[in-house]
Amino acid sequence: MKILVTGGAGFIGSAVCRHLIAETDHEVVNLDKLTYAATLTSLASIEADPRYRFVQGDILDRAFVFSLLEETRPDAVMHLAAESHVDRSIDGPGDFIQTNVVGTFQLLEAVRAYWNGLPAVRRDAFRFHHVSTDEVFGDLPLDDSLFTEDTPYAPSSPYSASKASSDHLAMAWHHTYHLPVVLSNCSNNYGPYHFPEKLIPLMILNGLEGRRLPVYGRGENVRDWLYVEDHARALVMVATRGAAGRSYNIGGRNERSNLTVVETICDTLDRAAPLGDGRTRRELIDFVADRPGHDLRYAIDATRIESELGWHARETFETGLEKTVAWYLQNEDWWRPIREKRYSGERLGAAAKG
Repeated sequence: MKILVTGGAGFIGSAVCRHLIAETDHEVVNLDKLTYAATLTSLASIEADPRYRFVQGDILDRAFVFSLLEETRPDAVMHLAAESHVDRSIDGPGDFIQTNVVGTFQLLEAVRAYWNGLPAVRRDAFRFHHVSTDEVFGDLPLDDSLFTEDTPYAPSSPYSASKASSDHLAMAWHHTYHLPVVLSNCSNNYGPYHFPEKLIPLMILNGLEGRRLPVYGRGENVRDWLYVEDHARALVMVATRGAAGRSYNIGGRNERSNLTVVETICDTLDRAAPLGDGRTRRELIDFVADRPGHDLRYAIDATRIESELGWHARETFETGLEKTVAWYLQNEDWWRPIREKRYSGERLGAAAKG
């Protein structure tokens, strides 16, 4: 297959591109606008592969996207291009509406026009995979309840509302125009190449440098954590084997409170790279004012994708975090320029979305 990936220079998108080239025989066209969180260095390992191509462009430009589709003739589109940071959506929601809602609309229309022109056999096999988040479901109490594919939507932040809107658009295009859409909603991702403003990389890098570790409220908010390479495998399964009109929840079954996550990072760093002054990283934890509308708990029931497509997360939170910390310790040449040139490391606290 040839797969067009939107947002393929972002955290999850780059993991998908790397997985497709390293672990499958598919061809990849990576369409990315290259906003602040996109880094082409995340794709250095595949950039010279003849099955990979990068194209800079904006999903808001419908004519451009349609011409790219006509030129490259993909068999599937995996739509990951999105503004994704909750804190930024609170500070400036306009970009989230434009990219996540209007951008998804323009992309759907370009894809629909391209798909309508395909031969019948290719039309039937085509898939538009819309990649979303568990945050569209709102939050859960501190009990054993889980988000399923049938959980009603109840977004509570500008970010989650914009993603909920794009989910509804994608499924409406399936029901109204019969575009073969598949949808996935994931829990918090973490792993290599994660942009340094998100919770886990921010805590790793601040802890490595002996700086304060800001945690919202008392750190009681709970998230289900999913290693990004496990997620990339799941997304490719959904895009290539998922049933049109069906949604799939993807989670790691690794619930942890934010405080537990930060404390685990502290202990892992202390073992791998002790501070020179004898302090433990836990002494750097600094509880700060909670952010507006902070959801209490997210937790995914991944039974459908496990039973229907045979996917299972390979990493526990502990094994995935060990790999993540080790990667940041070994790849300063990737994160140091981002941290110094584009991000101060202090602006945001413990962001809830990974």
